[in-house]
Amino acid sequence: QVPLVESGGGSVQSGGSLRLSCVASGYTLGTCSMGWFRQPPGKERQGVATIGRDGSTNYADAVRGRFTISQDNAKKTLYLQMNSLKPEDTAMYYCAARRRKPLEYCGSSFSLRVPEFPDWGQGTKVTVSS
Repeated sequence: QVPLVESGGGSVQSGGSLRLSCVASGYTLGTCSMGWFRQPPGKERQGVATIGRDGSTNYADAVRGRFTISQDNAKKTLYLQMNSLKPEDTAMYYCAARRRKPLEYCGSSFSLRVPEFPDWGQGTKVTVSS
């Protein structure tokens, strides 16, 4: 069973919008944090937005004000609403999670660092044309 499955990627013109979804499976104790990351062609993976168990959020400067991360705990789904898309947003987008351990207290989470997230989805491609 794949723990994280993304969907919603596609091709849009500059200024358009997309909403990415990530369904999480098998997290019986939930997660301490989840996030969206992206990897542009030929570049390293970079943090886009994260959300903590308490709902705390953080965004990369490049997307703040345009992207919104949210989660529906009942549906075990993470979302990324992307508005005012730019060609530089073109990338493979990945969902990531840090699983909550037994008895672990998950405080606010603001990390956008790739090593902080052990679990990863397969990615969904976003292409923005000018």
